[in-house]
Amino acid sequence: MNYKIIDKEKYYRHGVFRHFMEDCKCSTSITAKIDVTELVNYSKHTDTRFYINFLYLLSKVLNSRDDYKMGFLWESGDLICYETVNPIQYIFHEDTETCTPVYTTYYENYETFYVNAIKDVENAKETREYQLDMMNHPNWFDASYISWLSYDALHVELSDGYPHFAPIINWGKYSQQDGRFMMPLTVRLNHAIADGYLVSLVYRLLEKEIASFCRGNKE
Repeated sequence: MNYKIIDKEKYYRHGVFRHFMEDCKCSTSITAKIDVTELVNYSKHTDTRFYINFLYLLSKVLNSRDDYKMGFLWESGDLICYETVNPIQYIFHEDTETCTPVYTTYYENYETFYVNAIKDVENAKETREYQLDMMNHPNWFDASYISWLSYDALHVELSDGYPHFAPIINWGKYSQQDGRFMMPLTVRLNHAIADGYLVSLVYRLLEKEIASFCRGNKE
């Protein structure tokens, strides 16, 4: 994996970074509804999987800004930014009621991403092992679909002493509201490298990418 080392003294969030790394170690998260009407209709029209389409757009958004690609090297204490971050999706097995993590590589090309993501899902269905290997996959972020519930709030608790910088994203079942399909989305980021603006920006960028993707791919 490729990354660049960030000069912490010149980092544009230098003061905030120091505060939330030393004085107040915590994360920040927002749960809100996002309009996925166009993506639902596009997926039905093209006979493609809404879940994979959304995963692609989410990955594209998180790769669009350095703020969402940050990392921390324990050995050297370096703040880094990865060239690319990739999603860890989770496959649920109905028979065992367990999940298998799936490491899916992000490709900017939609067709390439879609084909490979589908293969990853099908391969994961053949195993029942958890097989989470974060040590060898530092530039992967959690992308977990909670398909059974259209929820209002979700909290992911991490130890305050561990600077986990990778985004943790959850989304639930979409439901129809006033003729639109609305989906709950939870975005969690470490407060040392993100604030309310950067968390809320994920929603705005997703809405923009959904509109661009669906209108640009209309037949």
